Amino acid sequence: MRPHLLPRHRTALTLIVLLLAGPGLVHASDDDHDRARQSLVRGDVLPLKRIMEHLERQRPGGHILEVELEQKGGLWVYEIKQLEANGQIAKIKLNAKTGDVLESKGRRH
Repeated sequence: MRPHLLPRHRTALTLIVLLLAGPGLVHASDDDHDRARQSLVRGDVLPLKRIMEHLERQRPGGHILEVELEQKGGLWVYEIKQLEANGQIAKIKLNAKTGDVLESKGRRH
């Protein structure tokens, strides 16, 4: 975990990391986490590590501030907030199955 993350960001990232780390770390009673974990096992969602590697190749030098995994209209989407090398904060939406960028917005930090 990166020390510069704010507590609320750290919590969101921790939940995603735990979710994607393995089936034994998520409580099956939480339907959202269970559905996301099952999607990972089926191959509908790439592991967070692969998404981060993919993002680093596309946008090198950035620092991830926040990560969310959401299902929107049947499509799993990683929403990532990243401090980019040029000082901008970018909000990037990636197809969770392919890693393809669906949307990207940036603003000066």
